[in-house]
Amino acid sequence: MASSKKVITREKWEKRLNHIRIRKEDMNKLVMNFLVTEGYAEAVAKFWMETGTKSDMDVAMIMDRMAVNKAVQCGNVEDAIEKVNDLNPKILDTNPELFFHLQQQRLIELIRNEKIEAALEFAQEELAPRGEENQSFLEELERTVSLLVFKDVSNCPVRELLDISQRLKTANEVNAAILTSQSHEKDPKLHSLLKMLIWAQNQLDEKATYPRIKDFSKATLENPAV
Repeated sequence: MASSKKVITREKWEKRLNHIRIRKEDMNKLVMNFLVTEGYAEAVAKFWMETGTKSDMDVAMIMDRMAVNKAVQCGNVEDAIEKVNDLNPKILDTNPELFFHLQQQRLIELIRNEKIEAALEFAQEELAPRGEENQSFLEELERTVSLLVFKDVSNCPVRELLDISQRLKTANEVNAAILTSQSHEKDPKLHSLLKMLIWAQNQLDEKATYPRIKDFSKATLENPAV
């Protein structure tokens, strides 16, 4: 049965590409947005100087946000909470889920450091009351406290809570909240563009065969197989 897909030759493809014009200024803004959102403060300053592309966020603000991020990733959650409140106390006041996750991370760090009595006291005084008000918080608390049941944490079904990836997850959540409070996107625009590109490519794959780059060392388009 013959394919119903439209065939786009290399010549037609290249002709269409040649009509596409992307301004350098737009590309620079995209790069700057990525650097700001991801928190590369030094790169932001350097890129600003080299290209003249202005950042929509002061470098000092980026550094403050990354200081919070670093504190969480190093397990210094109490310090991170203080830094967030210094930036904007409304962030945690208006986001109970984020505050709970930070407190949960504090509990995890106490357990990691084998401060069992302190962990139990903290769970009872700080997290249990929140669990009484929110079922999902209670479930998360129960999961976390279950780490104390196992002498060998490697046998614990929730041992991933002690992984560095859990710190990173919490840090990313805090980072997104700070960005939102500063009227900035939580994710770089580049991520959204890539998602749109993948969607468009999938749509094109269903409807047509078109030139592709098979050898990236040469970066040459090859005619589609018919």
